[in-house]
Amino acid sequence: MPDRPENPQHRAQGGAAGELEQDRFLGERDLTRWSSALGRWAVGVVHRSSRVLGPHLALVLLLTVGAGVAATATWLASETYEAVTEADGVARLDHPLLQAMIGLRSPWADTAATAYTDIGGVIGMPVLALALMTVLAVRRRSWTPVILITAAGAGSLLMTVAGKDLIGRSRPPLAEAVPPYEYSPSFPSGHSLNALVIAGIVAYLLMLRQHSRRTRVLAVLVAAVFAFTIGLSRVFLGHHWFTDVLAAWLLGAGWLAVVITAHRLYLTVVCRTVDPSAGADRHRTRSVAAATQEGRRTGQGESRPA
Repeated sequence: MPDRPENPQHRAQGGAAGELEQDRFLGERDLTRWSSALGRWAVGVVHRSSRVLGPHLALVLLLTVGAGVAATATWLASETYEAVTEADGVARLDHPLLQAMIGLRSPWADTAATAYTDIGGVIGMPVLALALMTVLAVRRRSWTPVILITAAGAGSLLMTVAGKDLIGRSRPPLAEAVPPYEYSPSFPSGHSLNALVIAGIVAYLLMLRQHSRRTRVLAVLVAAVFAFTIGLSRVFLGHHWFTDVLAAWLLGAGWLAVVITAHRLYLTVVCRTVDPSAGADRHRTRSVAAATQEGRRTGQGESRPA
């Protein structure tokens, strides 16, 4: 099996072939190789499940289990968060940061921030996610973007609802907020959590098909800036405390890691289903590729075709 397809026709592949040839790599890293014993054990469990359910249903099952784990993690995070805020800890930043944001407000800035934060809201974010999901699914001729983006969004929504019900923290006073006002519990910031998760999973899907490191870095940078500025807008408008946004970022990053790991397991199962000996072949191919790359650095290797 080739190290990484260089033929332009391969780059255009969709469906299962495209997943096998393109999504398997993130830059030079083969996502279907697992160095830890825990990773290899997880691959075995998912592989056995896929024999009964099929790879896609096994991925859905894995994401469902992951969502349960994420909900449990949200409960643990809420307990820790409550203990920290009661002791004043990081919550000491909440009031000074809110007052600093109030000092930056102006009519045009308030209007711009309100319009921007709506992108991450209950209408804007589902519409954006649906549009991106449709484009990626059609271009790839694959259900994988649909499964991953839907699971990512559903998991972040579950964590948002669980966190708000568990903590019930009050938002900043209405006198210090910019209308339209919001009255649901403050922890965690749903806008911040959903923005990070959706932007992160879309960036990940885009990175899998990009051969240029600059393009991959740009995808991550755009996603990070989007998630950061959505969170910042929530504090600027007085709709959330800073610690609500910070907790949302941490929870979102954890759930994003779960979704990406589930996809890696799915890719591994697909590779093993198509070619049971692929693991050894990939290892030999990657070793040869590494030696060739080292040879190029020293001026002794052959150049790789563009």
